[in-house]
Amino acid sequence: MKTHPLLIAFAVLTFAFLIGPLIIIIGTSLSNTSYLTFPPEGLSLKWYENIFEISAFRRTMVTSFMLAVGGTALSMLIGIPAAYAMARYRYELPAFLGNIYVLPILIPEIVLGFSLMKSVAVGMDFPIMAALLVGHALLVLPYCVRVVGASLNAFDFSIEEAAVSLGCPRWKAFFTVVLPNVRAGIIAGFILAFITSLNDVSISIFLTGPGVSTLPIQLLAHMEQFFDPTIASVSVLLMFVTVGVMAIVERTLGLTFLTK
Repeated sequence: MKTHPLLIAFAVLTFAFLIGPLIIIIGTSLSNTSYLTFPPEGLSLKWYENIFEISAFRRTMVTSFMLAVGGTALSMLIGIPAAYAMARYRYELPAFLGNIYVLPILIPEIVLGFSLMKSVAVGMDFPIMAALLVGHALLVLPYCVRVVGASLNAFDFSIEEAAVSLGCPRWKAFFTVVLPNVRAGIIAGFILAFITSLNDVSISIFLTGPGVSTLPIQLLAHMEQFFDPTIASVSVLLMFVTVGVMAIVERTLGLTFLTK
């Protein structure tokens, strides 16, 4: 069957719309000029070197990775049991309970960030890193609960009951029977949560303080003083980090669930 030319043109335009901005950012990051321009007048890697020469970028890069890993891990520790409870006891628990876990993505992030600043950073007098960790964990919690919950809703809990009836402790059945069967959802939730935390601005800008900042916030601060291709270089670096995380997960745990 012959494909209609308009359909092909629409597909090409959609692909260009998605890929075009990435090509522009990559080209801008390789420019040898001291200002943002595309197409680049010449090619140079000096702006990538500039990222690691600026101590603020090195420091905030480490902070962002620590928060992304810590916040994602904390949200997983809370989100997986919550998703299990809502899937396992879906008929016993009230229906509105599942909606509570999506509130962080329904409430505007600016409102959420200001609320966390007033209640956690100021009201409870949390240290800056602890407040940031709580904020990032809360921000990505809906992704963990929803994605893992979707896998658990498709899981046949009679398998778990069979393991328990054969003498396996329920906690052991959870770790050896349930979790391996929903591994796909856990991996997907981890990736979404990690990327969201790594690139967050709205929550972090309210919870950062003297001596502590994240890479996206430092990038905004850099833009206020300099408008050089370092901005594009950091953006490209974050893109490659995102792709790298997905590649590592695919190599180690497998991402075949994306095609299922």
